[in-house]
Amino acid sequence: MSAQEVESIFADIVERARAADPTRARKWFEDLRVIRFDGGSLGIGCPEEASVRFLDQNCKGTFTRAAQQVTGHLVTVDFLISNGQTQKTVETLPPGPALHPDYTFDNFVVGPSNRLAHASCIAVSQALGTTYNPLFLYGNAGLGKTHLLHAVCHGIRRTSGTASIQLLSCEEFVNRFIRAIEQGSLGSFHSQFRTVDALIIDDVQFLREREQSQEEFFHTFNAIYNNGRQIILSADSPPAEIPSLEDRLVSRFNWGLVARIDPPSYETRIAIVQKKAHLRGLEIGDEIAEYIARQVQANIRELEGALTTIYALATTLGEPVDLQLAQTALEGQIKLATKHISITDIIDVVTRHFDVRLADLQSKRRSQSITVPRQICMYLARNLTRHSLEEIGGHLGGRDHTTVMHACGKIAEAQQSDPNMQALLRELTKRVTQGQQVA
Repeated sequence: MSAQEVESIFADIVERARAADPTRARKWFEDLRVIRFDGGSLGIGCPEEASVRFLDQNCKGTFTRAAQQVTGHLVTVDFLISNGQTQKTVETLPPGPALHPDYTFDNFVVGPSNRLAHASCIAVSQALGTTYNPLFLYGNAGLGKTHLLHAVCHGIRRTSGTASIQLLSCEEFVNRFIRAIEQGSLGSFHSQFRTVDALIIDDVQFLREREQSQEEFFHTFNAIYNNGRQIILSADSPPAEIPSLEDRLVSRFNWGLVARIDPPSYETRIAIVQKKAHLRGLEIGDEIAEYIARQVQANIRELEGALTTIYALATTLGEPVDLQLAQTALEGQIKLATKHISITDIIDVVTRHFDVRLADLQSKRRSQSITVPRQICMYLARNLTRHSLEEIGGHLGGRDHTTVMHACGKIAEAQQSDPNMQALLRELTKRVTQGQQVA
């Protein structure tokens, strides 16, 4: 097989993977390259470590199914960092935090609400332990705190590739501490956390009402600070307002810089929508970005959720994103911020349309009159809800995730080639998103 043929096959695989799972598709998929392809094994080269981890954790099944559909053979897929002659898989990567490839300083939209937090994070990433130590970020959920923490880690790796970093949630820190007590391995725990160059804890407010964990964190904080290493913390409120937090911890959290992040302004929200759309390779006009920014005002997470809803609806219907489609997708969000579509909503619409019972969909029957509605339920649930493949399969007779993946692939293929299926999915999606049902 010629190199040109391999590239053509791979391009088809990437497009199928994008169509099957639009919410996880990214513009940097264009940078993926074939490292090896021998018919039964496909090695995909990625631009950086964060991309490898993201693909391995979120997209491996999708790419595997797409490769098997294109080639007609069983194919295993591996993602590798390709650096000259060196190739590394996730299993061979050095230990360290799994960073989200989107959460970088370049992808963070700066506005009046977050300018100080952004500038302080850049400063810290360039000079660990010497500027703003500790750095404490606070603000409501969904305003970009986690993004900035990941961005700091990306920055540290660029500045000093040998720096040791621990990035984790406060809940995970507490759980590891508890396991260390149970297993009698406190010495190993102390070595893991008290000797790092940067300790970064997200949602540190979960230390409240945990006396023994607060005691451990107090000594960990002191050890890192006294060694001139960096500490970065985030929470939903300033240190003094975290309930049941010991005064000595409140005092230490206030030693450095405390930076607040507020909800983004209208102009910033527009820029965020445009940035998030660009990251996914989705082209939207200014009119659509402005519409989303007007309708969703609470936080960045809901802006991204709105964009995901629009993207999924456009892919499901096979239509371009225009203002009318955006309005249809977000109609349920206008009154209550976010309309939560459940699998039950989808099943109700599909069973009414096909005049079948839920028990039929959950049964082992394989007749086309049952299989097609069942597969459509799975496809719509995959695109219109945030449920996992296992959860979707559980609602439809306890089927495993591979069955759901196969069903989604079958319907995606039919949607691309059959105008009748396109029209059907468009109508069913409209009923689900608008809460309409046929009597």
